[in-house]
Amino acid sequence: MAIVSTAPRPSIGVAIITKNAAAHLETCLAAVRGFAADIVVLDSGSTDQTLAIARRYGARVFENRDWRGFGYQKNLAISHLDTDWILSLDADEIVSPELAQAIVQAVQEGPHKVYRLSRLSNFCGRWMNYSGWRPDCVERLFRREQARFSDDLVHEKLRFSGSAPLLVGALMHYSFDNLDEVIDKMNRYSSAGAMQRYQRGQRSSGMAGVILKTLWSFIRTYILRRGFLDGREGFILAVANAEGTFYRQVKLMYLSEKQDSQTGGKGGELR
Repeated sequence: MAIVSTAPRPSIGVAIITKNAAAHLETCLAAVRGFAADIVVLDSGSTDQTLAIARRYGARVFENRDWRGFGYQKNLAISHLDTDWILSLDADEIVSPELAQAIVQAVQEGPHKVYRLSRLSNFCGRWMNYSGWRPDCVERLFRREQARFSDDLVHEKLRFSGSAPLLVGALMHYSFDNLDEVIDKMNRYSSAGAMQRYQRGQRSSGMAGVILKTLWSFIRTYILRRGFLDGREGFILAVANAEGTFYRQVKLMYLSEKQDSQTGGKGGELR
């Protein structure tokens, strides 16, 4: 006679940080509410329909406008969950049906504490298979209190011990819907990236360094990472990456000059 386990199934909570994320949030929430025991949306000052959409899908909504970076905000969102497992998502990421099934199976049967998801990103209407965007494996599913994000302003990483197997299925990422979003994000991320580098003690190598790093960024994306196989969007992305590098390095150069002049060339805290 088979023994049927009466142990409760592990619960999964979803943590999402938002700001003016109405474009894809509804699809994001619809994809996870079938298996999520709890959904937390932490907003940083939306002026569109983000909060209304989140509440319509039964998410618990919190607000924190004291922006300290993506890592801090994601950790704050996670802190509102008490489920066994946590799935951390961006509002423009959609869990495919195949991935949803793999997530449920992993938390019920898998022996690991952290799992990676395979992300497929869309750039201005094209799914990118090269340009350094594929493969793109991100650690997002983990047992509560077994992992946390680094407190980085941008490009935060999940910190944990042990291995993180890759689940089957795709995490569909609508990274940029149009060029306006590309330009806006380029400006915000280049500023945050420059500040983050300065705080870590990095300094500008002058205009020669700016030019070389900008050229290298284009070559790496378009040639070495075969961005040319992504068609015109591959070229546009390579140019955008180069521009982002250019502005980040120029901002770091000016930031270094300004701050070092105020501290006698010894760096110091940002004011």
